Amino acid sequence: MDTFDDFNHAIQRRSPSALTLRNVIERRAFSFCASTNLAGNNPKAGSAQEQSDPSLSSFLSTLIPTALVALAFITGFLILRRIFKRNYEPRTFLGSLREQERTTPLPNGLVNWFGTFSKIPDSFVLNHQSLDAFLLLRYLKVSSATCLVGCFITWPVLFPVNATGKAGEKQLNLLTFGNVVDKNRYYAHVFIAWIFLGFVFYMVARESIYYINLRQAYLLSPLYANRMSSRTVLFTSVPKAYLDEGILRRMFGKSLKNIWIANECEEIEKLVEERDKVAMKLEAAETKLIKLANTHRIKSMKKGGQNSEAPGAANETNGESGSLAARWVPIKKRPTHKLKPLIGKKVDTINWCRSELERLIPKIDALQADYRAGKAEFIPSVFVEFFTQSEAQSAYQRLSHHHALHMAPRFIGVNPDEVIWKNLKINWASRVVRNIVCITAVIMLIVFWSIPVGFVGILSNIKALIKLAPFLNFLNKIPPQIFGVIQGLLPSVLLAVLMALLPIILRMMARLSGAPSLSAVELRTQNFYFGFQIVQVFLVTTLTSAASASVTSILCSPGDAPNLLATNLPKASNFYISYFVLQGLTISSGAVLGIAGLVLFRLLGKFLDSTPRKMYKRWSTLSALGWGTVFPVYTNLAVIAITYSIIAPLVLGFATIGLYLVYLAYRYNILFVTDSNVDTKGLVYPRALQQTTTGVYLAVVCLIGLFGIKAAPGPIILMVVFLIFIVLFHLSLNAALEPLLKFLPQSLEAEEQHLMANEEGTTTSSSAPNSSAGNGKGGNLQNTVSSIDSPRKDLGPAPHKKPNLITKFLRPDIYTDYHTLRRLVPTGFAEIAYDPVVERDAYYHPAISSQTPLLWVPRDQMGVSRQECLHSGKVIPMTDEGAGFDEKGGLVWDHENARPPIWQEKIYY
Repeated sequence: MDTFDDFNHAIQRRSPSALTLRNVIERRAFSFCASTNLAGNNPKAGSAQEQSDPSLSSFLSTLIPTALVALAFITGFLILRRIFKRNYEPRTFLGSLREQERTTPLPNGLVNWFGTFSKIPDSFVLNHQSLDAFLLLRYLKVSSATCLVGCFITWPVLFPVNATGKAGEKQLNLLTFGNVVDKNRYYAHVFIAWIFLGFVFYMVARESIYYINLRQAYLLSPLYANRMSSRTVLFTSVPKAYLDEGILRRMFGKSLKNIWIANECEEIEKLVEERDKVAMKLEAAETKLIKLANTHRIKSMKKGGQNSEAPGAANETNGESGSLAARWVPIKKRPTHKLKPLIGKKVDTINWCRSELERLIPKIDALQADYRAGKAEFIPSVFVEFFTQSEAQSAYQRLSHHHALHMAPRFIGVNPDEVIWKNLKINWASRVVRNIVCITAVIMLIVFWSIPVGFVGILSNIKALIKLAPFLNFLNKIPPQIFGVIQGLLPSVLLAVLMALLPIILRMMARLSGAPSLSAVELRTQNFYFGFQIVQVFLVTTLTSAASASVTSILCSPGDAPNLLATNLPKASNFYISYFVLQGLTISSGAVLGIAGLVLFRLLGKFLDSTPRKMYKRWSTLSALGWGTVFPVYTNLAVIAITYSIIAPLVLGFATIGLYLVYLAYRYNILFVTDSNVDTKGLVYPRALQQTTTGVYLAVVCLIGLFGIKAAPGPIILMVVFLIFIVLFHLSLNAALEPLLKFLPQSLEAEEQHLMANEEGTTTSSSAPNSSAGNGKGGNLQNTVSSIDSPRKDLGPAPHKKPNLITKFLRPDIYTDYHTLRRLVPTGFAEIAYDPVVERDAYYHPAISSQTPLLWVPRDQMGVSRQECLHSGKVIPMTDEGAGFDEKGGLVWDHENARPPIWQEKIYY
């Protein structure tokens, strides 16, 4: 009888299940112990296992195929980037980007661009994309550098101590804590832990100071200070009595410029959505009609029939609607649709859409005028714009209401495009309940995520499951081919779907909790996803790896459980060595190759882009990074490296290489491929730094536990003292820096005015558009890079002498202070000026400010498009400029101009 039969009988007997199953396990474990001499008195028991330590072979079996895959990915990238510029260098030419947002193209050779790429400083990202993108690169680089310093600190001491520890470990396990027997040697681990983990905390403090100074320099510069969002404060949970413009003006005084009291917009929102849906339906139908006419023209010409343009067609544009199209397209083939699926009345799509738009557009215009006049229901949120950033900051930092949770939380710097309007109607009580419910749900999701993942794992071994559960015997009747798909392919697909759904679920929970903007959603998602990464990706994997390696031996000799766990916990680091190899080679090379994005771009564009608008949107829309799900992945890698830095210091070496390769991959993509849709003003960075300290606490607690298992009181006491010290240091650091992460200091306003006075008085010529490096116009990449990366001479000399490397590293408060970093702020990036209509409607609900869309159809040679534009234009604006057909009848648009009629200039709110 095998193990599964024993389990089956235990279940079928229905005696006290826990006792029965325990007896079964004990019996089988005893049998296993006896057969492998683990429970006997043989002094050589287990020696065979020790002699065949698989750590090095497992590492090589991961490294070799991973390196080959990475080599294939990089080779593919080097070849494809020369062919598909839209997918691998879109930021160098896309017309949807301003010239100052573009990156100058790299040389087009296979490898001759490496040198130019390496010379581009990371500050180029700071000036051409976003603060968040720059700080992601900085986090990856700083993490890699921290691990490299960790190698210099730990390897010279801990490698000899561990390697000569005489515990009998082999291969990679020879270099771990588990190979040490002499308790006195643990003092080496203690003092090296003090040095390295203390260095990690210093790096967190240093980078926090750097971020604060950089944030102040950018947000106080004219580029940001003059923006409307920098001068606007969002108040939520506003009492009903205060939803009055007169009361708010009396409260904030003469510093107040504009007020937008949020409205209940459900009715007008539905109407606007319906109008836009009908408008796009009309555009698609018009395009289909024009394309049909052009196709029939081409067929007729091939048969030697009618000319491309019928006689007098140009003069008949003003004729009856559809008369020109009718020459080529029979009435029965005109675009039609049913008003209801399957059973609805069939109608001519173009005529129906025109009549619907005639009804909807005037109704929406009237409602929009009523909303602007204040004739609508208010909801408890208010946007208040001030004349200056200083006045906005004063209002943001003050307590606005005498009751708790009223007119709070407050937000500043909220971009109108990022507002989640549905969440503005949430009052303070509902917000509290939502927070509690969502946080609880996320905790439950993190804790029990192993259940669906475990189910997927079970599917990969169905035969064993059938033996365990006989009622599943019917699965044996499935044909072998289908059974192989279920057991092989299905688990991989389900696991991929689960992991893809997780970020979506976490962002949904962040929205449901009441976050009022997309940036707030990303920050909350960052917390949620980091918790998942730590628990499921790190802690569960580590503990199960160590436990699974020890479970059989523990069952045989329960009294040796502490020693067995202490030995096997460091061995779990072998998995993470392979994990860093995978991340550094395959993931980074796969990120720059982007084969899935390339294939989807080409295939979806070919089969789904049936109108010029769809073609343009696919062409001009860049993929964006989700900061809330990108940062936690690599923060978790840093945490893993720090946690294992003392137990298995070899991990630090692979973490250094892996994180740096990831840094290079993201560096290329951020410079040339991706865009930033959400701007957190860099707040993801200090949050990632705080989360990185989790690795320090885990390392200390783990060492205390291991010393306790080994019964080493001296090292335990020293590590407890160190734990108390870092907790107190961490609390003090956060108390000192937290206000500076939220608010802008008034003390720097005078400094900023002085800098601006110097700039205006000495740089009339240097600030001109054709001579400013910051605007990205003209010049080659090297000139642009050097001018952006160097301090601006027009602001005078730096307030301190140029330091050496060590002094600069040790004193970030002096050598990377506000006055230094302010000289890297770009000028001439964009003119911060607003059209009166834009300024009036900035913080209205999009349904209130939404304009009737301009329809865009392709131009044909027969005059059909011109006639359709004329007749549809009586209802809704429509144009046929900038799009047409090629010789084969394929739809094309003007890529060279890259500014089609529907293009809208980006507004820097």
